[in-house]
Amino acid sequence: MRKLLDQIDSPGDLRSLTVKQLGGLCGEIRQEIIRTVAKNGGHLASNLGVVELTVALHYTFDVPWDDIVWDVGHQCYTHKILTGRRDRIHTIRTQGGLSGYPNPKESDCDPFHSGHSSTSISVALGLANAKRINHDPGHVVAVIGDGALTGGLAYEGLNNAGRFPKNFIVILNDNKMSISKNVGSIARYLAHIRTEPGYLKVKSTVENILDNTPVLGAPVSSLLQKSKSLLKQALYNNTLFEDMGFAYYGPYDGHDLEQLISVLQNAKNINRPVLLHVITSKGKGYPFAEKNPGAFHGVSCFDIKTGESQASGDNFSKVFGRCLTDMAKEDDRICAITAAMESGTGLTDFHKAFPDRFFDVGIAEEHAVTFSGGLAAGGMLPVFAVYSSFLQRSIDQVIHDAALQNLKVTLAIDRAGVVGEDGETHQGLFDVSLLSSIPNLTIFSPCYFSELQMFLHQAVYECPGVAAVRYPRGGQLFQPEDFTVTGNTYDVYGETDAPVLLVTYGRLFSMACLAAKKLREDKIPVRILKLNRIHPLDPQAIEICRNAQHVFFFEEGVRQGGIGEHFFYLLYQQGYQGKTTLRAVENHFVKQAAVRQSLIELELDSDSMRKIIKTEYQK
Repeated sequence: MRKLLDQIDSPGDLRSLTVKQLGGLCGEIRQEIIRTVAKNGGHLASNLGVVELTVALHYTFDVPWDDIVWDVGHQCYTHKILTGRRDRIHTIRTQGGLSGYPNPKESDCDPFHSGHSSTSISVALGLANAKRINHDPGHVVAVIGDGALTGGLAYEGLNNAGRFPKNFIVILNDNKMSISKNVGSIARYLAHIRTEPGYLKVKSTVENILDNTPVLGAPVSSLLQKSKSLLKQALYNNTLFEDMGFAYYGPYDGHDLEQLISVLQNAKNINRPVLLHVITSKGKGYPFAEKNPGAFHGVSCFDIKTGESQASGDNFSKVFGRCLTDMAKEDDRICAITAAMESGTGLTDFHKAFPDRFFDVGIAEEHAVTFSGGLAAGGMLPVFAVYSSFLQRSIDQVIHDAALQNLKVTLAIDRAGVVGEDGETHQGLFDVSLLSSIPNLTIFSPCYFSELQMFLHQAVYECPGVAAVRYPRGGQLFQPEDFTVTGNTYDVYGETDAPVLLVTYGRLFSMACLAAKKLREDKIPVRILKLNRIHPLDPQAIEICRNAQHVFFFEEGVRQGGIGEHFFYLLYQQGYQGKTTLRAVENHFVKQAAVRQSLIELELDSDSMRKIIKTEYQK
């Protein structure tokens, strides 16, 4: 029997199916997503939770003429399957394959490239106004999760969107809120009635009659309006969205296709901004993800039958969490802050051990930095653990609310450098360039777990102001047997007085050691300068390069404003007369691929280092 999914080449094909068939289609989509993520890794629980909602949206709206904007975008797998990309879904998050996030370069059904949180309402409002200016009658829908509503940008968007006249719908995908049966049933019943066009017509007619009734009309209408608002407030206990100008309806069962389709169709006919509140279950349809949606939010490859991940061993995030927990045992001033990434940044054990000194501020990186500044001003030692990609959102706060006041704030920057399959929106390639221009700020870049422990201690206790410790995703790489971790600002390794000096930092030191080993076979002696404190640079580290014939700098970060440029500037200021070569990430965004593949493509792996040095040295 032919699968229902095989009959879907575009969203329009959904409308030839019955609601019962749509339910069967949802089951097939879930199996497709589970198989794909088990093989490639990715976001599982969030995608399984929005299957029915996505099907209902595409059944009701007509993309790309109507626009659907997915907040964060990691829950877009069903959307991609339904919009002509099913034959490529097996390539998602792989080199040359589909992105794990919406991407207009892939399809005109993706109106905006998104990978960070809380942007959908602002984006959708811009799209809606563009349609209005161009006299385009199409609708715009923003789908935002309750987690993304912890980000301030979402409220900036809501504050402006409440004034938009029509064709603008926000869907709140709520996968955490618990609603008791009786109150929830009443709320859904009233909301369903209020979205019926017939109800709205009767309401308008009654109010017109009352307004034209002498003496009593306006007061009675006002009284009814106030009574309605009081009843809603009693039932929902929240009038925030309506106070912002939205017509609020819900909550609805986000897995009830028939109801979702009916509500969406009715919402299209309301001539004001609409907010629909739907309740979904993360991980729905896969028992392991349903029981532990947090663990199955973003996953590596796993066994479908057991749910067990194929990833194993220690990683920098876990080591950081253990180190900070140990430090907190000895010092009750240490606090840990995270922006909705407790597990991802390795802080689960810290939270259990010190709940009073652990703060999850939600997806609000700007607030996290300023909040950390307040803790520091109050005498605490805050450590904000954040992915490099997400730290980008809080650079103003780092400058104004931390560094300007020389406050003792530590930034633990996870996923620094190339991150792999999450691609362009999540690469940690900009933090060094952004932070190194800020006064009163120190940056460390460890290569090994033991160095992470040393530099974290230095950042918290020895640096006078803001300090950042940046470390890569995953585990530590090759370490030569004859290399000793010192904790110094820099280390020198390799052949003394070698004509070639290779300078680098972070995990690229491992690549440099492998390259030097191979270059010895080519009769090219190499000395390696390993930078540990990469900003400010130790003047003695610059001095070491003066007698080298050729200095090569390899950097896992953007070239513009990076440490390499700054290093060579200082070197030439000291009168260096030799040759220099800088290899870093040039002016482009790095797409998804395995970390190893990306480093090869960027010519930052050991073989590329060997080839570049050999070619340049022999010129």
